[in-house]
Amino acid sequence: MNCSENACFQYICTNIRGLQNYPSKLLEAAVNEFSRLPGVGRKTALRLVLNMLRRPISETERFADAILRLRQDIRYCQVCQNISESEVCSICSDKKRDATQVMVVEDIRDVLAVENTSQYRGLYHVLGGILSPVDGVGPEQLNIQKLVDRVASGEVKEVIMALSTTMEGDTTVFYIFKKLHSFHVPVTTIARGVAIGGEIEYADEVTLGRSILNRTPYDNAFTR
Repeated sequence: MNCSENACFQYICTNIRGLQNYPSKLLEAAVNEFSRLPGVGRKTALRLVLNMLRRPISETERFADAILRLRQDIRYCQVCQNISESEVCSICSDKKRDATQVMVVEDIRDVLAVENTSQYRGLYHVLGGILSPVDGVGPEQLNIQKLVDRVASGEVKEVIMALSTTMEGDTTVFYIFKKLHSFHVPVTTIARGVAIGGEIEYADEVTLGRSILNRTPYDNAFTR
């Protein structure tokens, strides 16, 4: 495909929505907003919008209110950066949890995945992503310094790395390991029962649970 053909193709893709005739501008606007969601195409968005139109208006109001309250009232835990409705999340404020253990995860979905295993009773630290120079994600864009500050406080006795076993995940683990090295706090990783290149959130609960129980010192794995 030459440059002119490629430009033509891009123009068609950009303006294809104009080929669809909607009976209402309100319907089209709703479809446009739903199609902004990840994994939702315009056909799926249209089905969702039409489904909403068939529901009682009270259900639509509850749906809209739930989304609005989610956006307005949800905050991030000051301790671990997990989603919370208060300054400190329910996990960090639970006195029955082991505050000397901190598991480092990429995002909220990983917290949910680990909690479903019922194999871990420590605390968490949500990075908000992993290092990816290609995507412009550096240490400054992640909650790494807040983790260093937690370890520097002296209460943490073990840092458990539970990041996806991808190149970016391993790079992030190594970077954090070097940042924490001077504190002489054991840094462990969950066992490789999680497949190489796999995502934590998609691991089954049994495999993930065993990986947590059989975690290994990170420095031992690094020196092999």
